[in-house]
Amino acid sequence: MARAIVRYSRWASRFLTSNTQNEPFLSSAAATFSTTPENANPGRPGPPPIRVALTESSGRGVFATRKIETGELLHTAKPILSHPSLSALHKVCYFCLRKLKSTDASQPQRVSYCSEECRQQAKGFHDIEMTADWSAYDDYCRSNGLKYPLLVKRFACMVMSGATSANLLDILQPASLSPEMISEMEEGYGLLRNAYINSNITDEQMSFLTKQWYIGILARIRINAFRIELAGGYDDLLSALAASIESEAAVGNAVYMLPSFYNHDCDPNTHIIWIDNADARLKALRDVDEGEELRICYIDASMDHDARQSFLSQGFGFRCNCPRCLSGD
Repeated sequence: MARAIVRYSRWASRFLTSNTQNEPFLSSAAATFSTTPENANPGRPGPPPIRVALTESSGRGVFATRKIETGELLHTAKPILSHPSLSALHKVCYFCLRKLKSTDASQPQRVSYCSEECRQQAKGFHDIEMTADWSAYDDYCRSNGLKYPLLVKRFACMVMSGATSANLLDILQPASLSPEMISEMEEGYGLLRNAYINSNITDEQMSFLTKQWYIGILARIRINAFRIELAGGYDDLLSALAASIESEAAVGNAVYMLPSFYNHDCDPNTHIIWIDNADARLKALRDVDEGEELRICYIDASMDHDARQSFLSQGFGFRCNCPRCLSGD
């Protein structure tokens, strides 16, 4: 279950009153992930404001290495894996998920890119993806309401082209799978493998693509993928939040390394948002003390207690014991 963008009714007014003097939301950071403070001298970056460490009860977590102010950019992150939703396939860039300004209907293309830069960066999967007929695989995803198999397809293409290693995602926590889930995944595996075989991909290229690998990758993507809802180019957080609520339209899904280490809280101190493409930005929702764990909300925070617990249990495999849930709120 993809981590959804958190809903805002609980803390938007608090953020409005406390953030009126803070800097704009947009960051110019462009590294895979950057932890340079926004007010730092570009020539002399300050110390990273975060670190990954073990928590007492939730595995790995992300912690503040210094005091962080409300609205401060913690870091940006580029996805290590992304794919457009099938409904947005011809509306967004096939690489960065940026919404396309226009499409030329007279010259239909299987996929489109927003820039030559994205086209070049997509070479790690594009050529192999374009050799196969994905109609049966896409129909399987569409008819079953599935989106994560699309990410596995792209990841497999990246491995075959030599752009990444087959064990890249092994560091991420996998979901617990029921026999029904595994059975469904086995069907997808067969369709994926057949698509490659029919496009003359060699056995050597597919040597890593076993049923065990497919299910293992899908189990990791299931609880580490983020649903990407673009905020539409707004340069301040509140406008971006309002735009996200209004649009309610996901353009795709993506997996990140560092953001995947953030644990959940139903009253989070950190927020992840996407402005105009799949590059993630994480900002503090309130003042955070040095050593405090930074947490995001995986679900719609406006749901009541029982709904949140049910959603987290079914989608992510845990019961939330955050202070808000323990209070019964």
